[in-house]
Amino acid sequence: MDNVEYVYTEGVPSDAVDELLGDRGHGTLALADGDDAYAVPLNYAYDGERFLLRVSDEPGSEKVAYAESTATATFIVYETVGETHSWSVMIRGRIERLPEDEQAEFTDTWLNEQFPPFRLFDEAVPEVEMALYELEPTELTGRRTID
Repeated sequence: MDNVEYVYTEGVPSDAVDELLGDRGHGTLALADGDDAYAVPLNYAYDGERFLLRVSDEPGSEKVAYAESTATATFIVYETVGETHSWSVMIRGRIERLPEDEQAEFTDTWLNEQFPPFRLFDEAVPEVEMALYELEPTELTGRRTID
């Protein structure tokens, strides 16, 4: 591997991490149940303090089952531009479903303002139940390439 191409990276200061997370809206959530891992793309809302995930909650949902069994979840947000410019943010922490009374405080207008449009697959809109989860960061780190 003597001739492998590379670029240098550096850590991202916390204020820049907040800005990067505020500019996106989607990433990948990684969960686990014992030796079994599960990762899924999800939309999120981040205001610098709370990191909320919007999850479809249909009967038998793998996301929900894995979220309930995961002690420490990991969420990755990243962007790559060309071959030499990129950044990534990793959020690790406990994931927990918000209680129904707290979820009821979030209006449809607020949800539409904070989250990108929800991606449906083959479900009919009236059949899709939504739930909000909070990922409470115990670790929030960013990396970016050095120009």
